[in-house]
Amino acid sequence: MTDAPDASLPAGVERRDIDGRERLCTRGEPVYGEPTDGDWRAWDAGRSKLGGMLELGMETGLAGGETVLYLGAANGTTVSHVADFAGPTYAVEFSPRPVRDLLDACASRPNLFPLLKDARRPETYAHVVEADCDVLVQDVATRGQANVAVSNRQFLADDGRLLLAVKARSEDVAAAPEDVFDDVLGELRETYEVLETSRLDRFHEDHFGVVATPR
Repeated sequence: MTDAPDASLPAGVERRDIDGRERLCTRGEPVYGEPTDGDWRAWDAGRSKLGGMLELGMETGLAGGETVLYLGAANGTTVSHVADFAGPTYAVEFSPRPVRDLLDACASRPNLFPLLKDARRPETYAHVVEADCDVLVQDVATRGQANVAVSNRQFLADDGRLLLAVKARSEDVAAAPEDVFDDVLGELRETYEVLETSRLDRFHEDHFGVVATPR
């Protein structure tokens, strides 16, 4: 069963009835044991900050077919869904162990390019990632999350979108999350115009979603 397309979702992402409930889905090979409906696989917002942003109705600006730079790809859970509906998708991950799983996700996705690199050092992959990417997705659990977004702005087209998931505890485990989010936004606004923000606690505790575009 398929409902009418949701105009707020990018082409290639649909809400479909799987296991008796409506779920976000993309079309592609399963990656993390997610339930499927034919060629479609459920996108678990509880394991994906970007999935949570879409479930909450944030205006991500995603239309489908974009060139994407994804920072913090980990095992490939979210970036594999992105590659299902996007164009060239560059997946940056610092830790070798999850990259082994990421490579499995890439096997059936010729548009997904894994990079074993540190998102805090964009100069190490600047020779690989094409300029003027349409979208920069960031889910990096480290201090200085705003600085990572600022230093990687060089890859983003002037009318591109930053889709950032801020993890408060990665910045300061002792500070109130609201204070952390305010500090991150303050740093971001020097380089980006913030279009929308939302707490992601429904799916990810002490996380904050940001949609922004370069100034």
